Amino acid sequence: MKRIKATIAYDGTHFSGWQRQPAGRTSTGRTVQEEVEKALKRLHKGRFVTVHAAGRTDTGVHSIGQVIHFDTDLAIPAHKWSLAMEQYLPKDIFLSEAELVSDRFHARYDAIEKEYRYRVYRKRKRDVFRRNYTYHLYGDIDVAAMQEAAAALIGRHDFTSFSGTNTKVNSKVRTLYVAEVEEQGDELIFTFRGDGFLYNMIRILVGTLLEIGVGRKKDSIEAILAAKDRRKAGPTVPGSGLYLWEIGYEKK
Repeated sequence: MKRIKATIAYDGTHFSGWQRQPAGRTSTGRTVQEEVEKALKRLHKGRFVTVHAAGRTDTGVHSIGQVIHFDTDLAIPAHKWSLAMEQYLPKDIFLSEAELVSDRFHARYDAIEKEYRYRVYRKRKRDVFRRNYTYHLYGDIDVAAMQEAAAALIGRHDFTSFSGTNTKVNSKVRTLYVAEVEEQGDELIFTFRGDGFLYNMIRILVGTLLEIGVGRKKDSIEAILAAKDRRKAGPTVPGSGLYLWEIGYEKK
C-alpha cells in the first residue's frame, strides 16, 4: 500500500461541510468527504478508501488548499492522480496535485499551521454572481480601526470569546501568526494564519472586526479576549465568504 497526499479545492455552496455523516445518522446533504471517497471507490473497483483531511469545513465554506491523504494499492503515478480523479469527481471538487508520502504522514496531525481568508463585498448593489462566495456589507466602515484591532489578535491567546458555544476541546488557547484586513477593489479580505482554529473562530473574528469597523463594538480586542465570554464578541458571519486557503507542514 502507498500513501498519497493530495490538495483539493472545492466550492462549498452545495455541500453540508467536509465530514461524512456517521452511519445511522440522517443525512443533511452532500459532504465533500463522501464525494471524494465515492470517486476513489470507483477508481478502486468498488473497494472503499477512507480519506483523511487537514481540517473540517462547515456548510457553505470553500477551499482552495484543503490537504487530504489516503492509502492505495493502485499503480497510478502521483502526477496522474489529478487526471484519474477528474473523471469521477463532481464539478465542484478538483484535485489539483498529489504526491507520494511516508505511511507515517497524516494530513491532520502533521499540519503545523492553517490559513483562512474571508471575503466581504462592499458595493451598494448586491452581486448575484458573488452571493455564494462573499458576505455582502454596504456602508461606511473604518478599515484602519479594523486593521489595528486585527493586529492585537496576533500572538498566543485564549480565544474562548471567539469560539462557538458548542466547541468541545480542552483548551481554547491558539496562536495567530497573521491577522490582516486589506482592501482589494470592491472587497475586504481578512486573512488569518495560525497553529489551529476553534469551531466558528474565523467567522466570529470577522464579525467582531466588522462590528468595530462600523462603530458598533466599543470594547477593545484585548478586553474581549480577557473576558473569555462569547457574548462579548461580534456575530458569526455567514460561511459563504470563508475559504480554507492553505495548510502548512514542516519541510522534510
